Amino acid sequence: MKLLRTCAFALCLAFVLPACARECAPEVKDGWIRLAPVKMPMVAGFGRIENHCPKPVTIVGVSSPAFGDVSLHETRIIDGVSRMRGLPELRIAPDAAATLKPGGMHLMLMEPHAVLKEGSRVVVEFALKDGGVLRGELEVRKP
Repeated sequence: MKLLRTCAFALCLAFVLPACARECAPEVKDGWIRLAPVKMPMVAGFGRIENHCPKPVTIVGVSSPAFGDVSLHETRIIDGVSRMRGLPELRIAPDAAATLKPGGMHLMLMEPHAVLKEGSRVVVEFALKDGGVLRGELEVRKP
């Protein structure tokens, strides 16, 4: 009987511990790509990256199997001139979010491997400083 209880306890731990050990992960929400009116070598991606975790998350790179090159950029008005610059990393505080939007932070998706079509979805992978990967989907939309 004692052996049966020990086995039952071990079985319960086998199911409970993996659930407890799962790390908190940020989420990509409402991701979309602005479809260009004519064929272009690059498009812009937008959305929201939410971090509901107790620790900050730092994005250090972006990639997509659908594009030859993907990078995180920011547009700012400097001395009355709109300027775009690459962001080497993006830190998102605990219980905070980063919004990627037109005229602000955004993804530059360059060298598409295929023609983008309205309604299709594109997978994007954000490389995290801790070695993890955050995956998200961006829906292709008309401007």
